[in-house]
This record gives sequence, structure tokens and C-alpha cells, in this order.
Amino acid sequence: MTNRIALVLALLIIGAITLDVMLYGMEHLIFLGKKFAELLEWIAFWR
Repeated sequence: MTNRIALVLALLIIGAITLDVMLYGMEHLIFLGKKFAELLEWIAFWR
């Protein structure tokens, strides 16, 4: 992955999070964070 691709992906993710917070508030972001943590635990189990 080149630096340019990494920068574009980072900007897209930050933009999507910002848009989500502006439209729906922090509740959705907290829910997604908890689900992501569960996913990481599940992936670590299968490693």
C-alpha cells in the first residue's frame, strides 16, 4: 500500500465518521465501536 492510498483511505474513514456523527449523533458510533471490539476478539480467537 502506498502512502497516497493510505492517506485517501484515512480521509475517507474520517469523513464517514464525521458525517455519521453530524447526522445521527454519537450513539451509532459507540455501538459500532463495541461491535468492532467484539469482532476483534472473535478474530483473535481464531488466530
